[in-house]
Amino acid sequence: MTVETKTPRARPAAVTLTPSAEKRIADLMARAPEGAIGVKLSTPRRGCSGLAYSVDYVTEEAKFDEKIVTPGGVFYIDGGSVLYLVGSIMDWREDDFAAGFVFDNPNAKGSCGCGESFTV
Repeated sequence: MTVETKTPRARPAAVTLTPSAEKRIADLMARAPEGAIGVKLSTPRRGCSGLAYSVDYVTEEAKFDEKIVTPGGVFYIDGGSVLYLVGSIMDWREDDFAAGFVFDNPNAKGSCGCGESFTV
């Protein structure tokens, strides 16, 4: 009897970062406050639709956070938010009037009129 060993395949990241988002993370980390180890995406309860996207500096890793190493710094996804974000694409967009991270989230079933929050 032959025993086969399977190598576990790498799990894809919950969120795909565009090159523009990766560049913005690098920019943020270049001027991060002392002690910051990365940038973290979470989905706190907020706004008309229930959940909002929040990107903040972090000073320590949390046990269940997902960690994505980018060329410009480490990007974390809050462990409690991963289920709301699986399959999402995170982009950074800038124009003459606004700048910010933009999310294409296939799990979002709706959003408020101002785009501040979403529901799953």
